[in-house]
Amino acid sequence: MAKTRVIVVDDSALVRSMLTEIINRQRDMECIGAAADPLVAREMIRNMNPDVITLDVEMPRMDGIDFLSKLMRLRPMPVVMVSTLTERGADVTLKALELGAIDFVAKPKIGVADGLKLLADDITDKIRIAAKARIHRLPTPAASAAPAGGATASAAAPRPAPVASPSLGRLSTEKIIFIGASTGGTEATKEVLMTLPADSPAVVITQHMPPGFTRNYANRLDGLCKISVKEATDGERILPGHAYIAPGGMHLSVERSGANYIARVLDGDPVNRHKPSVEVLFKSAARTVGPNAIGVMLTGMGADGAKAMREMRDAGAYCVAQDEASCVVFGMPREAIAAGAVNEVLPLNQITAHVLDHLRATVGQALSRV
Repeated sequence: MAKTRVIVVDDSALVRSMLTEIINRQRDMECIGAAADPLVAREMIRNMNPDVITLDVEMPRMDGIDFLSKLMRLRPMPVVMVSTLTERGADVTLKALELGAIDFVAKPKIGVADGLKLLADDITDKIRIAAKARIHRLPTPAASAAPAGGATASAAAPRPAPVASPSLGRLSTEKIIFIGASTGGTEATKEVLMTLPADSPAVVITQHMPPGFTRNYANRLDGLCKISVKEATDGERILPGHAYIAPGGMHLSVERSGANYIARVLDGDPVNRHKPSVEVLFKSAARTVGPNAIGVMLTGMGADGAKAMREMRDAGAYCVAQDEASCVVFGMPREAIAAGAVNEVLPLNQITAHVLDHLRATVGQALSRV
């Protein structure tokens, strides 16, 4: 079996050495080069043609974000970002995911060597996922006119823009949309939320992210969407026109309190190796919300949430999964489909409109029976 060939780009000699050692200990991958800055990395990529690169955020001579932007326009390839757990690091990492980075590793600010050793499995898992991920070329300003450099039209063209959904009017406040996502999910979730009208049913989201990133992610989405978006807090009411994101490192579920739904944010053991876990959220949807729940499984590696989504469907929920062509990684949607948990499989840019059409039809049927 051919090994995954990796280039490490980081201005720290210690980090380059540690990542090289971690990668080379794996039977299925090898570090074929390590660069101290993006200009050196550019020549290595050109000459060595790696399968994946790991990329630091803050480096001399050229910022990692500037380099990533150029790379994804001119020579798109799988990139795993290596960012420091700071507020600025979180913001820059989210920008990197917007530009097309597959995933990121949050390295500690202190005790870097020991911290990276503890993260070795996480780092190598993300490299493996990145090597298999679907890559989208970042469009250039001239992309709408003609593909450059002899690239095919399909490779150079940007993904279709999301279509905005019309207002829902007085839709039942009992309905809740549940979203689960992992690798590639920050951008997929953003696309779904940005197309929701201000009077959307409440949305509750588990996106696999570590502590320190979800608040920045929620704040970023809140400035882009018609609905309000926030990191969930324990005990708060789940309200229409709002989206609630599971805090990194905590499980999120929905429970009933009298006539209201409330968020439960609790610590606990990882489920399916994840905390937050989609399984935890979707099980609560099946148990508490039943036929008033809508499940949406977006891009991600693994099977987290697939069994619980089947429980949602068995409880009367309507469930959709993102299709393979629009996924960065098709793992979680594929497992949900295989579990018989999904009513519809849809391209990402059609999910919101389809779900809202279903809600309108459901509410219309209910009103006609009154």
